[in-house]
This record gives sequence, structure tokens and C-alpha cells, in this order.
Amino acid sequence: MSDNHGGGVRAVLRQRAFVALTAGRTISILGNGLASIAITFAVLDLTGSATDLGLVLAARSLPQALFLLFGGVVADRFPRHLVLVVASIISAASQAVAATLLLTHSATVASLAAIGAVNGASTAFLFPASAGLLPRTVPAALLQPANVVLRMASTAASIVGVSVGGVLVATVGPGWGVAVDAATFLVGSVCFAAVGRRSADTGDEAHEPRSEDSMLRQLREGWSAFRSRTWLWAVVLAFGIINAVHAAGWSTLGPAIADGTFGRRGWGFVLAAETLGAVLSGALLLRLRLRRPLFVGMLGVLAWSPLLLALAAEPPVLLLGVAAFLAGGAIELFGLGWDLSMQQHVPPHLLSRVYAYDALGSLVAIPVGQVLAGPVAGLVGIRPAVALCAVVIMVVGAVTTAVPAVRRLERVAAPASTT
Repeated sequence: MSDNHGGGVRAVLRQRAFVALTAGRTISILGNGLASIAITFAVLDLTGSATDLGLVLAARSLPQALFLLFGGVVADRFPRHLVLVVASIISAASQAVAATLLLTHSATVASLAAIGAVNGASTAFLFPASAGLLPRTVPAALLQPANVVLRMASTAASIVGVSVGGVLVATVGPGWGVAVDAATFLVGSVCFAAVGRRSADTGDEAHEPRSEDSMLRQLREGWSAFRSRTWLWAVVLAFGIINAVHAAGWSTLGPAIADGTFGRRGWGFVLAAETLGAVLSGALLLRLRLRRPLFVGMLGVLAWSPLLLALAAEPPVLLLGVAAFLAGGAIELFGLGWDLSMQQHVPPHLLSRVYAYDALGSLVAIPVGQVLAGPVAGLVGIRPAVALCAVVIMVVGAVTTAVPAVRRLERVAAPASTT
């Protein structure tokens, strides 16, 4: 159903807390776009091994998964903007160390893995805190345009990040990309500090600590909210598989294929096309009001398979870029559907913890996919391994989309905004 959200966008941009949160998220994601390419090709420069690359990526992913529940409790227990500030500063410090090692040619696979573990642990606090904070920065009627604006800004930052990252890696080396990432975390911490403890534009109080509750009790409360919603755990279970397979086929084996075929600049172009598709999809979603956003989003997940199949077939880089563009739009469609469903159907005081359980279930198997990608590709061949990943995503996505609780979940009508 069509709906003009132009006024909604203007109203969203008048919310100072939301603008500060969006600025912090955006600048940090820009730096991460640089760093993701930089770290990937830094490892390939060191050893040329897809297995080593998988180990370094897993070293970051595993602590991120392990600390997510703790991060969710902390974000629901303490002021979320302060959690974001502290986590950003730790992330900046870890990336600064990695950049120094790379720029002085002192980096090893082990050192990059250890630094990645610290960075992954700090990121475990960033996601639940920022996800739980967003609904408190805008009125309920502005949730959809707020989510779209935030996601468009984030994906636009990714375009710039991966594009510049590809150029930096190809010209001056990976170390500078990681150095910029460290700086962006520091800038992000300043933006998060500006969010403040009160959303002055909406009149909503930010979350207050509840120190009388034990951490274990808060974890149980979050788990109860998570398992009682079939649509929630069904999608999270599916993404536990989908994300692991995607990490293996796209994030780990993709750069290895690029290195042996169309090159690193070509890979940067493909990643930029993916995020550009997400940005343009977000612009379209500003004008649509989805009655069943989760169901529509899950349909979008099915579009990820053609991208992996295209990668396995080694088409011209322009054709792969087109497939990536379409997949990026599908990713944005799912992201909006998921965020709206979470924010409208989970109580605000539980949101960071439920987001943490969501992230844990979705990310816990990623290290497995990253570690196994190299050995499996060695056994069956790199292209058949990527094609197998595409098939798995298609099957799991289709089964999950057919779950009645997923198909039938509808958006909650919000009162019209007068802002």
C-alpha cells in the first residue's frame, strides 16, 4: 500500500536525538566498510590462504556472539547512549593497534585475529544498545521513516566505505583503511554522547537502570520474551544457517575468487553495487506502507541465492554487479521488515535483550561457516562450494517464509504524528 512519507522524513530529521544516533551509526559504518576490505586483503597478502582468512574473520565473530547477551543486558540496564560511547572508544583503540601493526609491516595472522577478537567483543555492545535506543528517539508514528532513513544513511556510508577501501587497498595498502576505521569510531563516540539521556523532541525518557534485578534474571526475562514469539525465533533460527552460509560463500570465498579473476577493485565495485541497491530500495520504501513487513522481507531473502549462483558462475564483473545491486535491495527490504516487527511487537524495556538473543542466534554459526569455507572449497572446489551455499539459502529461506506466524504478522497501527 502506497503512503507518502516525505513529511515523515522531515519530521524525523527534526528529532535531534535521532539525528545524533544516525550520525554516530553512519560514520562508524563508513569506517567499517573500509576496514572490512582492508582486513580481508591484509590476510590474503600475508598468506594467500582462504583458511587463514576464515580464521581471522571467525576470531572477530566468535567473541561478538559470546558477548551479545551480556551486551543486551547492559544496554537494557544502563543508559544506552553511554554504552555506545564506551564501546566505540574500545573499538577505536583496537583498530588503532591493528592499523599500526599493518602500517609498520609487523602484523601477523595471530595478531590480527587477537585484535579482531577485542573488536568483536566491543561490537557486541554496540548493536543491542543502538537497536534498543532508536525507538526512543522518534514518536511511534515515525518508526518506519526513521528506520528507512537510518538504514539508507548506513548503506550510503557502506558504499563510500567499500569503494574508498578498495582504492586504498589497491594503492597504499590495507593499513590506512583500518586507521580510518579507528578514527570513525572516535567520531561516532562523540555523536552517541550527544544523544543524551532524554529524547527532548519526543518527551520520552531514555531507559533508566534497574540495578535491583540480577543480570541472570534479566537474561531469563529476555529469553522468555524471545521464545514466546514464534515468528521471532523461527526467523532467527533460519538466519543462524543463512548467515553462516552467506559468510562462507560471499565474505570468505568471494574475495578469494575476486583475487584470482576480476581483481580487488572489481570486488570493491561489486560490494558498492550491493549497497547502492540497498540505498535505492530504501528510497522506494519511504513511499510504501507494508501491511506484513516481515513476510515481504523474507521474500526478499530468497533473492540472495542468485547472487551467490552468479559468483559461482564467474560472470563478467558488470553482470555480477547487477546481481549484487538486486541483492542489496532485497537485504534492505528484509532489514526494514525485521526492525519494524521487532520494534512494534517487543516491549521497549526488553528490546535490547531480545535484539541480543536475535543477534546471538543469527551470528553464532558465522564463525563455523568462515572456518569451514576454506577446507570445504579445497575438497569440492571453490565454485561448487559457493553454489551449494546458494541452494542452502534458497531452501532455508523458503521454509521459513512458509511458517504461518511469519506470513501473518502484521504491522501495528500507530497514531498519526503531529510533529
